[in-house]
Amino acid sequence: MGEWGQPRDVDAAGLDSFVALGDSFTEGLDDLRPDGGYRGWADRLAEHLATANPRLRYANLAVRGKLIRQIVDDQVPQAIEFGPSLVSFTAGGNDIIRPGSDPDAVAEVFDSAVARLAATGAEILIGTGFDTRDTPVLKHVRGKVGTYNSHLRSIADKYGCRVLDLWSMQVLQDPRAWGEDRLHLSPEGHRRVALRACEALGVPVTEDWREPWPPLEEQSWRTQRIQDIQWAREFLAPWIGRRLRGQSSGDGRTPKRPHLERLCTTQATDTKRSADQH
Repeated sequence: MGEWGQPRDVDAAGLDSFVALGDSFTEGLDDLRPDGGYRGWADRLAEHLATANPRLRYANLAVRGKLIRQIVDDQVPQAIEFGPSLVSFTAGGNDIIRPGSDPDAVAEVFDSAVARLAATGAEILIGTGFDTRDTPVLKHVRGKVGTYNSHLRSIADKYGCRVLDLWSMQVLQDPRAWGEDRLHLSPEGHRRVALRACEALGVPVTEDWREPWPPLEEQSWRTQRIQDIQWAREFLAPWIGRRLRGQSSGDGRTPKRPHLERLCTTQATDTKRSADQH
């Protein structure tokens, strides 16, 4: 057993199937592909795994905006039916940020789902919440996120899960790690999280998620305030409006990769080329 009770490194070549469960974070917002679809850290992790086993099959059942109960009811049974060798499970963030939510109750639902997944014998990778101290609006729920993370650590110890520790990723405090909406990771943020996931699994990579960012160009106070106002108008107001109307950005949406299928050869090749050139 390694740090925090995690098992030793996995044999990436022995992983023949990977199913990702969750919400917008795992769906991949805001990491756009050239075709307009979303890539994201889970896709990137699958691509890293496919370099070790080109026959890897991968499904991504995550749908943006989903609450933990919806993920547990809709996605977990399908993952169990697939019987994959690896499951990533990140959920609860959309619950935690809601006013009046109870991180203890959310963790109980998470625990019950992990118990079901663990019973299949699959390797399980769970993700903690981000440190939201520098995030507009979400910095006010930082205490609840910290409480939830403590529960997730206990659950990981209980079931022998591997932990994708997002809270400790200080490189994500840089604004360039986030998209325009300041709620979802940028392509570079997703790339670093995928590398962190590889580290949690013990999968060798040639890049380092801790690599310092290039110096950030300073902006005037006026420029920053203009950007804040634009962000509030384009992203914050619509987000609040959906919450007040009881709507979700995921209403009516289906998973982007609903079946276990092999990755396109070009995706794995592009990942290796990127690593070689970085």
